[in-house]
Amino acid sequence: MRPRSIGLGQMEGFIPGSRGENSCVGKLIEVQGIMDAQQYCDILDDGLEESFEKLEMEEGERIFQQDNDPKHTSKKATQWFEDNGIQVLAWPAQSPDINPIEHLWVHLKKALHKYPTPPKGVHELWERVVEEWNGIPAETCQRLIESMPRRIKAVIRAKGGHTDY
Repeated sequence: MRPRSIGLGQMEGFIPGSRGENSCVGKLIEVQGIMDAQQYCDILDDGLEESFEKLEMEEGERIFQQDNDPKHTSKKATQWFEDNGIQVLAWPAQSPDINPIEHLWVHLKKALHKYPTPPKGVHELWERVVEEWNGIPAETCQRLIESMPRRIKAVIRAKGGHTDY
């Protein structure tokens, strides 16, 4: 039996232009073990619609962003998106990772390091993660959204190479 681990699955973290009251992050879902295409689809089943609703995203304005991880681009996941009528943003292979979600992960990790004592176990860690995730202010997400033109310009200047983002 594989040891239990905590991973973070989010319904693409935050949605630009979301109108949820003081909310910019989607539902956070605990990942059991190493995620594969089936667990990815199960996570989508469990949380994507709820995240869209939480973030007040209407059906016509929903575009899902993910990277090219094999489980994201698997036949199973591709079929799931087709079956559920979810438009997926095309993401080029070998693209620089300028996704602002990475900065939210940093924000979350910093918040977790502020606790005076380490968690007593994975359950307490998960409780802290959920609390901090749900407490990310909308302004933090808005700043990340507003940074996208700068991120894109930096990638263009670097001709697709490394940037400070």
